[in-house]
Amino acid sequence: MIWNETIECASRDEMMSIQSERLIRTVQRVYHNTPGYRAKMQAKGLVPGDIKSIEDISNLPFTEKTDLRDNYPFGMFTVPMSEIVRLHASSGTTGKPTVVGYTRNDLNMWSENVTRALCMAGVHQNDIVQVAYGYGLFTGGLGLHYGTENLGATVIPISGGNTQKQIQLMQDFGSSVIACTPSYALYLAEAMREMGVDPKSLKLRVGIFGAEPWSENMRKEIEAQLSIKAIDIYGLSEVVGPGVSCECEHQVGMHVNEDHFVPEIIDPKTLEPVAPGEVGELVFSTITKEGIPIIRYRTRDLTRLNYDKCECGRTLVRMEKCMGRSDDMLIIRGVNVFPSQIESVLLEMSETEPHYLLIVEREGTLDVLKLMVEVQEQFFSDEIKELEALRKKIRNNIQSTLGISCDVKLVEPKTIERTAGKAKRVIDNRKI
Repeated sequence: MIWNETIECASRDEMMSIQSERLIRTVQRVYHNTPGYRAKMQAKGLVPGDIKSIEDISNLPFTEKTDLRDNYPFGMFTVPMSEIVRLHASSGTTGKPTVVGYTRNDLNMWSENVTRALCMAGVHQNDIVQVAYGYGLFTGGLGLHYGTENLGATVIPISGGNTQKQIQLMQDFGSSVIACTPSYALYLAEAMREMGVDPKSLKLRVGIFGAEPWSENMRKEIEAQLSIKAIDIYGLSEVVGPGVSCECEHQVGMHVNEDHFVPEIIDPKTLEPVAPGEVGELVFSTITKEGIPIIRYRTRDLTRLNYDKCECGRTLVRMEKCMGRSDDMLIIRGVNVFPSQIESVLLEMSETEPHYLLIVEREGTLDVLKLMVEVQEQFFSDEIKELEALRKKIRNNIQSTLGISCDVKLVEPKTIERTAGKAKRVIDNRKI
């Protein structure tokens, strides 16, 4: 099912015409209502009249997370607070949180985009959607909630955590869709095994997973353990929240709702656009938001774009699953390492659990990468030789795949902390 066929199947010329009209209007809005944007444009010698079409977007200045924090809490808003009907904010783990405000039209637009995403995932009106993303200032829970209601499906607003209750409600209420982080989905599968619940006895058929990077191998693991189709959804609070893009049932890239969110790919070092099809940093401009429009926001996520028409019939541009972030990429002795690469290696091995922790230390002048990984119960043996052989196997697999040595520590199942939210995968002690 396609929710909005006129837009989702529009020709490239039609889409660019929509984008041009909306970008021009947005640039005028931010120039006249946000001093920070006006100053940035003036520094580049730009006035709103210089932006005549979507092809001029690369002339505009970038926005970074620091811009939102420097203007905390409401300095980036383009409407008076009397028109803001909801506030969300990031977790603020470093410095002040980033605050975003929504007008009533913004909330309606957001719901429309999440509903499109749900339809891409194969969700329909007769589904019962269990939303296990966190509710509150985090955009995940409420974003999926309102999109589900807009679709006309049934929503279970359980939020994150309370794992046994999650599974009980799946059994009692007949949940057919689960929405949560991918790491929590694996935790649910683990808890089901402990409770003696066979996932195949449930009505679950689709999972909508986002809020953290995850690999194709992790997708296979989730699909195998929960007997569902695992769909990747993408969003970030600074742009709107979940629903910026989502995979369809063909799982060949996330369709971007580009009539609202215009994507670009840039080289994170030169900040120049990359050639079509090349990997680079994802940049988004919002072209319909009223409360806090964002121009050329640097997401730090690394991906590439594909403008080919999808098998599903949608012509919306697709972004590949994010390969990591330009700002949390680990550089170990000159080698670029993403946690998702380590995860992919581990998930190809039958002996390990999909729970791990990367620890980076500086010993003298050298950076050392340490990996703590859980071993499946049947492979955790008192035989030192067997464990040592497994440790070497993991180390060699990482060495051959990533080209970097790694100190591997094997731990028993359930040693590494579980969380209902984003999994903590990296501890970088070089910064301490």
